[in-house]
Amino acid sequence: MLGADLREALAGEHELILTDVVGGFLYLDITDSDRVLDVIEECRPDLVIHAAAYTDVDGCERDPERAFRVNALGTRDVALGCSRGWSRMVYISTDFVFDGKKGAPYAEDDVPNPINHYGASKLHGEEHVQNLCDRYFIVRTAWLYGEHGKNFPLSILNAARSRKEMKVVADQIGSPTFTADLALAIRDLIGTSAYGIYHITNKGSCSWYDFAKRTLSLAGINDVEVKPIKSREWPSPTQRPKHSVLGHLALERLGKDNLRPWEEALADFVSRLDL
Repeated sequence: MLGADLREALAGEHELILTDVVGGFLYLDITDSDRVLDVIEECRPDLVIHAAAYTDVDGCERDPERAFRVNALGTRDVALGCSRGWSRMVYISTDFVFDGKKGAPYAEDDVPNPINHYGASKLHGEEHVQNLCDRYFIVRTAWLYGEHGKNFPLSILNAARSRKEMKVVADQIGSPTFTADLALAIRDLIGTSAYGIYHITNKGSCSWYDFAKRTLSLAGINDVEVKPIKSREWPSPTQRPKHSVLGHLALERLGKDNLRPWEEALADFVSRLDL
């Protein structure tokens, strides 16, 4: 989902070497250490955007070994390859490195404290990047949706085709982020040498319940009842942060905090769908 939007955002200005575990791109499984190092050495990229991850949060909780193999060790090997070839690196991380207890937007220098295996594995990935690379951008983002993959608003719209009632969690707060907007922000960021940790999301915040209601409204679906529920009422093995809104202080200091509000981005996304 993010990869497809990055490809579109970057193609006009950069020569792209596209990798994937499937499809017509250069084959690269980041859990294969030798393969990772070989590909980076052979291609000698100026910059690597590491967007591969195991993002199934419940899957990570059920299989933490896989989560760490992909998100932590896989990232370690990408960072090692970048350090050997002197490539700059972008690592896509997550709001789930925080526990959600601050009650206010998290700053880039707040101390992480993940409360699930997904967040912990991604934090270990961050640490590998920081320890192995000199020139890196760690980009924490949240609640991604886009035109090219499975995501929350599409799931809500699909469910509305067959159901007149749905229950959605209302006590988790975050910032929905359109991958097309995130890709453009990353494009702008890599044009600088201001390395470090950045929080990049669409502006504003809401609950999953608010997100679902707004999605249905924008799609003109008014005959589906959305009922708010508590996190404990949703069947999941994973504890999630209750308030994981990310502050954009680093982007503000760089003069690049220009992402639009989440409501505007969502309206753009829904307008692109064939409903």
